[in-house]
Amino acid sequence: MTATSSAAPAGIKVIAQNRKAHFDYHVLEKIEAGLALHGPEVKSIRAGTVSLGESFADVEDGQVILHDFHINPYPCARLEVCDPVRPKVALLHRSQIKRLAAQIAQQGHTLIPLRLYLKNGLVKVELAICSGKQAGDKRESLRRKTADRETARAISDRTRR
Repeated sequence: MTATSSAAPAGIKVIAQNRKAHFDYHVLEKIEAGLALHGPEVKSIRAGTVSLGESFADVEDGQVILHDFHINPYPCARLEVCDPVRPKVALLHRSQIKRLAAQIAQQGHTLIPLRLYLKNGLVKVELAICSGKQAGDKRESLRRKTADRETARAISDRTRR
């Protein structure tokens, strides 16, 4: 099997995913953005030493800034040592930033990075406008996931015989 996932189109290599985001939030809209990075950070991303777990994005001074997005330092970097959790700037058009700022300003909406990937050699992040799930919604998600798993198991058992 290749390094790309089966769901990813050709030319895209998924580096990291925020799997917990789909459990904690309702995803309302997704948007693709580039990242402003330093050279050693790109090397670390290509090596896969990143974490999206606790990261979030915010609009500050007309820019989308990613906070708590952890990129481990590249061990072979010479002089340039970057802070692993420094705020990173997402590269978007001004009109997209204004639209995101208006949607985030609504009560209960936030901007969460869902996945980090390489697209034709460039580092991209998939941002999503999300609203938080209640405890009942989370239980329903677990119930649906368990039911799907059981039906898939029953189908595979039936086809084996």
